[in-house]
Amino acid sequence: MRKTSPSPASVRPSMPPSSGVATSRPVPTRIVAYGRGAARAEDRPLAVEMPVNVVYGDVPYAVMMTTPADLEDFAYGFSLTEGIVAGADEIRGAVVEAGEGGLRLVVDLAPGRLREHLARKRALSGRTGCGVCGIDDLKDIPRAERASAKGVTVSLAAVERAVQALDDLQVLGRATRAVHAAAWATREGDILAVREDVGRHNALDKLIGALMRTGTRPEDGFLVITSRCSFEMVEKAASFGAAVLVAISAPTSLAVERAALHGLTLAAIARRDTVTLFTAPERLTVP
Repeated sequence: MRKTSPSPASVRPSMPPSSGVATSRPVPTRIVAYGRGAARAEDRPLAVEMPVNVVYGDVPYAVMMTTPADLEDFAYGFSLTEGIVAGADEIRGAVVEAGEGGLRLVVDLAPGRLREHLARKRALSGRTGCGVCGIDDLKDIPRAERASAKGVTVSLAAVERAVQALDDLQVLGRATRAVHAAAWATREGDILAVREDVGRHNALDKLIGALMRTGTRPEDGFLVITSRCSFEMVEKAASFGAAVLVAISAPTSLAVERAALHGLTLAAIARRDTVTLFTAPERLTVP
């Protein structure tokens, strides 16, 4: 068991386990070539996926299928993007505990916040960051309240620099080829933090939580994600107040609509030589 406080934590490109549980596990395999009889034995590292029960006070809120690392960061980011808290100062700490068949992430909310949270509790079971599981009505689809940072510009050269650097910083991704990554880059394109997870939403929540805990301002940089950019990813970025979201994969139509609604610059299909601008292109400057 490990307890954390809201004091700043280091923002780092690596992702060591925070739970005492390994993030990858070798399994024996046999690799067979098509049309040939020969096979070779090889141990293959697999990303660990396990249930984490997020608990506020003594009340379970959600069971998330996650990679068991940076769970304290996840507690902060998930609480923000779920609308449970408005800032890091509303969380007094987080405890990672062993649970039956998984882990428990017990989040200690500031006085008064728990009562407000319980009024809008929704049950989310067995998901990997799904953004609308457990919602009963269309009007309850999440919508971020915080607008994107104003007056922020980022050069295309900075986007290119961050995209090219991200591959080498995905430690678990390189080992397993089975996780998503979310990164925070300065406005010059230097990546300061990377979080990885089997769930793309979880990776972004972990990153946002790390930024919250260090007091990082949303106007000081931009987000880069390796996954498909759905509307939930846009909503999470807007919840943090980010001005620019860069995605390696393509966005959905609703993601583009929500990005335009929030005034968020959405750049996607980011490759080493090109990037496609979908909303608010004026924020990205050409040298």
